[in-house]
Amino acid sequence: MPQEITAEDPLTGEQITLPADVEVGEIIDSPVSGAELEVVSLDPVILEEAPELEEDWGE
Repeated sequence: MPQEITAEDPLTGEQITLPADVEVGEIIDSPVSGAELEVVSLDPVILEEAPELEEDWGE
């Protein structure tokens, strides 16, 4: 039976459930705020708002 872990949504402060096999750098859609969150640490589990993808205009 797969385990789950919890982490705090940085936008709302509410706890959200993540799959136990989540990895650093993975993007998670928050069920609370709807924002895309990036896993930046696993011990402890820390989420940050994922950066917006910027257009590359050939620079």
